[in-house]
Amino acid sequence: MRTGIALGSNLGDRLENLRSGRLAMLAIPGVKAHRASSRIYETDPVDCTPDSKAYLNAVVEVEFEGDPMELLRALQSLESNAGRPAQRAQNSPRPLDLDILYIGALTLHTEVLTIPHPRLHQRRFVLAPLQDIAPDLLLPGFTQNVASLLERLEDPAQAAPVQFSWAP
Repeated sequence: MRTGIALGSNLGDRLENLRSGRLAMLAIPGVKAHRASSRIYETDPVDCTPDSKAYLNAVVEVEFEGDPMELLRALQSLESNAGRPAQRAQNSPRPLDLDILYIGALTLHTEVLTIPHPRLHQRRFVLAPLQDIAPDLLLPGFTQNVASLLERLEDPAQAAPVQFSWAP
């Protein structure tokens, strides 16, 4: 199924963290094909501690076949391997953050995973890169496509594409 995953980093070599996270993500069992990658954006930290540095953010879309909980566990393992501690304060700075945004038309609400991501429509750092690859995407439970959600967004945070590429 068409699956969107958000990538973010605001600690260490942010660009290298995104690049290596993307490559590792594409090797997860069940990820069958890479569909698209957004541009890389530098974004304001949202709901973070005052000393938080700017993030680099992107969205990657893949074809995924498998259990969403297995995908979540695999993404959390990649975050851990990148140096993100399992026990941490909410919204604390991180070398790598990977979030499942959507998996096809699936809706899921568990204690640990909600699909579509419950706040994606409120975050410029998600919608701006998502618009790069899927402006007409209508997510389950929404009445507006990604481009319309971004156009109507009242989030004051900035998200600007940067001249970094996915290639090293």
